[in-house]
Order: sequence, then structure tokens, then C-alpha cells
Amino acid sequence: MYPFIETFNWILIYTFWLTITICFFLFVWMLKKLSIRFNFDFLIFKKNILWYFLSVFFFSRLFYVISRWNDLKHIENPIEFFIMNDYNFSLMWAIFWFFIVFFILLKIRKEKLDNFINWIVLSFLFVLPIWFIWALLWWQVYWKETIYWIEIMYNHPFTPVPFKVPVFPLPIIYSISFFLVFSWLYILSMYVKFKNILWYLWLAMFACIVFILEFFSWKYGIFKETIYLNLSQICAMWILIFSFINLKRIYKEDSKNNIIIN
Repeated sequence: MYPFIETFNWILIYTFWLTITICFFLFVWMLKKLSIRFNFDFLIFKKNILWYFLSVFFFSRLFYVISRWNDLKHIENPIEFFIMNDYNFSLMWAIFWFFIVFFILLKIRKEKLDNFINWIVLSFLFVLPIWFIWALLWWQVYWKETIYWIEIMYNHPFTPVPFKVPVFPLPIIYSISFFLVFSWLYILSMYVKFKNILWYLWLAMFACIVFILEFFSWKYGIFKETIYLNLSQICAMWILIFSFINLKRIYKEDSKNNIIIN
């Protein structure tokens, strides 16, 4: 694949950093756009952007190392933790720690997540298709050998993919799936009145997509070797539980309000 692009001046442009930069600015752009559309306070993100970055970068890297502990437990120099040669992060823990910072800020401002969940989820889904294109270029996600005529050969000398034959490009399925989810959600957001229910449903759908498609991933990890589920699937289960708990809470609150009105 293409982990880096070599220019005419022998300068290497790493697609990892290029894609991360593009995703970051697209995420900010969508947050800004939706803040105008839904009348959100964009400053809650803008003023604390450093805290978001530090928490997402550190903990997504930390839990990726934990999930691949059998391979990465020999890291001796702390610098190798941050300046790594595998360029791998845990997407789920990046999401988790983004929300941790966001929850803390909401508590300080004494505001509810329900007022912002649509803003965050839609912006997040907007960048996921590009994120998985990066996963394709950097071998983060791959399937096994198939015969669907769209297989890709991972023949780069530094590839961690163990297969010596073309394998199915699973990130393409991820990218298409999340593009469709984002498109449907963006269109529905213009017509659906009860948006809180909609956003939690689509958050649950995101978790379902990850949980199901990760069964086709042939990446190894410490959790998958012991309980047959990887770290992404475990996190997806927690997101499902979180979504259903909030959907149940919204339903109870709505039922209670209807009883009071009647």
C-alpha cells in the first residue's frame, strides 16, 4: 500500500499524518457548520482544543499498545511510545477520551449531553469514511484471502499483514458503511423533530457496524486471543449499552411528561 508518498525532492509525505490532519480539520469544520445550524456554542470545543488533542492522542495510543501487548510490551524508551514506527491508534479509545473531556466540560457548564449529542455524533460520522481510507493505506484493518475480484496485495516491505496473497480490503466496507450512515443521518436531521432519539439510535448503529465487521478483521490482539473479541468490539458493546440506557431514559421522561400534561 502507500504508507508514504515520495516527492521529487526526496521528501517523504506520510499518509498517516496527512490523513489525520485532514480528518481533524474536517471534524472542526463540520462542528463549526453544525454549531450555526443547530445553534450550538462552538467555544466549548474551540477554547479546549488542546485538552481534546492531548487526551485523544495519549489514551488512544496507550490502549492500542495494551491491546497489542504481546507485540509491544518490549518498549523500553518512553519516547518510542509517542514517536512510533507503526502509527497505530485505538479509534474507540480516541472516541472515549474525547467524550470524557466533553463530559467534564459539560459538568462545569452545568449542561446536558442530550443538548449536544447530535452535534458531536454527526461531525464524528462525517470524518469516519476518510479515517478508514487511512486505515486502508496504513494496514490498520484487513481481512483474509477472498475471491471477490477486489482484493489488494499488501506487498510493502514494512507491512504487518502476514498474508503473501491479495486480501479483501475491509476498510472499504467500513468507509462505505459510515458514508451511508452519515448521509442518512444528515438528511433525517432536517426533518425529524425528536432528534435525541435519532442520535442515540445512530450511535447504536455505529457500534453495531463496528461489532459485526470486526469479526472479519484478521488483526491479532491480546483480547481476541483470549475471549475472541477485540478491544473495538468490547468498546462497541459499551456504546450499545450507553445508547440503550439513554433511549430508555428519554422514553421514560417522555412518558412522564405526557402523563403530567394529560
